[in-house]
Amino acid sequence: MPNDNAYARSRKRAKAKLGFFNHAIVYAVVIGFLFIINFATSSEHLWAFWPAIGWGIALAIHGATVYLQTDQAEMLDRMTEREMEREKARQQH
Repeated sequence: MPNDNAYARSRKRAKAKLGFFNHAIVYAVVIGFLFIINFATSSEHLWAFWPAIGWGIALAIHGATVYLQTDQAEMLDRMTEREMEREKARQQH
């Protein structure tokens, strides 16, 4: 059973990373087209900068949640083990 759990957690992390990668590709393509439209229609006013900034912040947050957040299932497992050890120690005294 632990192997099934490890596989499920690994699969979930891999899907999250793939989702972020897809998000980054869509961001690059759409923002690239916005800058092309911006320069073709009104190069004196750089309006495409604003959606790039806003969406870029969202993309950065998405990346942080995928790559910087600890795996909550693993953290819960470790915390549960510690609590079980503490409970065992209390029962022995």
